[in-house]
Amino acid sequence: MASNDELACVYAALILMDDEVPITVEKINTILKAASVNVEPYWPGLFAKAVSGLDIKALVANVGSGVGSGGGGGGGAAPAAAAASSAPAAEAKKEEKEEEAEESDDDMGFSLFG
Repeated sequence: MASNDELACVYAALILMDDEVPITVEKINTILKAASVNVEPYWPGLFAKAVSGLDIKALVANVGSGVGSGGGGGGGAAPAAAAASSAPAAEAKKEEKEEEAEESDDDMGFSLFG
């Protein structure tokens, strides 16, 4: 979990980014002082260096863009096969289940989830 020092610097950097002010050590310290927040002296410098070459607005805007884009092993293939023909789709599902059963036997005798 993040410490209060880290969170204070993150929020200060986000405020600066939102106001389109360059994120510098001095600016972070100014915001922290205005908020009456005391942090270890190295935190503002770390955050200023960490974000110096980054486009923070793009990172914030795209923070959730990759969520949900992945899928299971053959999840997309089964609906496409069902649209083409129902009999081969049923056989494909049966084969998938058999393959999953074989893969689960290869887990070296233990399971992390059950």
